[in-house]
Amino acid sequence: MSAAEPAVREGEYGDRVAAIEPGGLELIPLADRHGKPLDLLWTWMSPNLEFATVFLGVLAVAAFGLSFWQAVLASVIGTGLGAVAHGVLSARGPSAGVPQMVLGRVPFGYWGNLLPSAFNTVAAGIGWFAVNSVSGALALNTLTGLPGWLCLVIVVAVMVALGFFGHNLVQAFERYAFPVLALIFLIAAAVILGKADTGYAGTGGGTGGFLLAVGATFGYTAGWNPYAADYTRYLPAGSSRRAVGLSAGFGVFVSCVVLEIVGAASATIGGDALGQPTTAFTGHLPGLVADLTLLAIALGAISANALNVYSGAMSLLALGVRLPLSLRRAIVALACGVAGFLVALSGLEDAGHKYEAFLLVIAYWIGPWLGVVLADLRLRRDRGIERLFFDTGHVNWAGPIAMVAGVVLSVWLFSNQEQYVGLVPARVPEVGDIAFEVGFVISAVLYTALRPLRR
Repeated sequence: MSAAEPAVREGEYGDRVAAIEPGGLELIPLADRHGKPLDLLWTWMSPNLEFATVFLGVLAVAAFGLSFWQAVLASVIGTGLGAVAHGVLSARGPSAGVPQMVLGRVPFGYWGNLLPSAFNTVAAGIGWFAVNSVSGALALNTLTGLPGWLCLVIVVAVMVALGFFGHNLVQAFERYAFPVLALIFLIAAAVILGKADTGYAGTGGGTGGFLLAVGATFGYTAGWNPYAADYTRYLPAGSSRRAVGLSAGFGVFVSCVVLEIVGAASATIGGDALGQPTTAFTGHLPGLVADLTLLAIALGAISANALNVYSGAMSLLALGVRLPLSLRRAIVALACGVAGFLVALSGLEDAGHKYEAFLLVIAYWIGPWLGVVLADLRLRRDRGIERLFFDTGHVNWAGPIAMVAGVVLSVWLFSNQEQYVGLVPARVPEVGDIAFEVGFVISAVLYTALRPLRR
C-alpha cells in the first residue's frame, strides 16, 4: 500500500456499545469520532484500581527495604515519569486517528516497527494479561473458595469478552466500574492507613532499593504508554491536545500513586506480604470490607485486562497478521486472551515473586522505546507523518538500531535481577537498577545522532 492511499476502517460503528468493533489498525473515519477528553479520566483510573497497583507499594517496603516515606517518594517519581509520557503520547491520538503501534511506524519504519510491536504483543496481550488474571483469580478464590483454576476461567472469560467487542464496550465498562472501585478502595485505604506505621524505617534498602522502586513504579505506569493512542484515536480530530494529555496522564498518576501508597502502608503492618500478597492485604481489613475489597480486586483486574487484551491485539495486528475479515481485531483479541490464560495458569503459584521480576524487566524495553518515540516527536513535531502510517516502503533503521542498543547496553551495564546482575551494580551494589533510565537516554541520543538513517 502506498503512502497516498491511507487505510480507512471499514464498517459502521459510531458510539454503539453493544456492537463488535469492525476492522483493525485502520484510520478511524471522522464520522465515527465521538467522546470528550474528560472521559479519559475513567478510562485510565479504573484499570489501575486493582491489586497489581497495590502490590507495587508492598514491594517497595517488603522487597526493596524502603521506609514508608521513601516508598511514597519513589512512587511519585516513577509514576510521575510514566504518567507524563502517557499524556504526551495520548495527545497524539485524535489528530492521527490510528493506534499507538501504527504511530510507531514513523520512528521505526514500517518493517522496523515489528520489533516494538512484538515486544508489546508479548508484554500486553500475554504478560500483563497473565499478571492481572492471576490477581483477579486469587481474589475470587479467597472470596468464594472455588478452585483457583475455575476462578481464573471466570475472570478471563469476562476479560476476553470485553476485548472481543472492542473500543466502545471497553470504554463503557471502565466508566461504570470506576465509582464502584473508587468507593471500595477508598474505604480500604482509610482502614489500612489508620493501622499503618507511617514512621516505619525500612530494612536498609538504601539508594539501590529506592532506584528499584522507582524502576518498578515507572515500569508499571509506562507499561500503559504503548497503548496510549489506542484509546484517544476515536476522539474528534479537533480535540484539545492539552485536555487529552492532562486527562490521560492525570488519570494514570492519581490512581497509581494512591494505591501504591496504600500498598506501602499495608506492608508496614505485617503479614506474608510477598508469599500471600492478596490474603495478607485483605487480612488487615474487617470482614465485610475485606470481602468487598476482594470483589474490587477481581473487578479491577478485569478493568485492566480489558485494555491489555484489546491493545495486545492491536500490537499483534501491527506485526502483519492478515485476516481478510471485518472481525480481524476481535478474532486476534480472542487469540491473545487464550495465550494469556495459559501463561496465567502457570503463575497461580508464587505470584508475588514472579510479578516483581516482570515489573522490572518490562521497563527494560519500554525505556529505550520511549527514548526513540519521544526523540522523533521532538524532531518532527508530528509534521507530515500521516503519509507514513501505511507506507510499506517507509524505512527508518535509526529507530530499531537505537532501541536495540539502548536495551542491550543498559541491561548489560545496569540490570540488577536475581537472574542477572549488570557490571555496575555487581561492583557498586548501592547503584541499584537504573537500566530503564540509561536505556532511555542511550536510545534518545543515538536516534537523534543517526541522521543518515532517519527518514
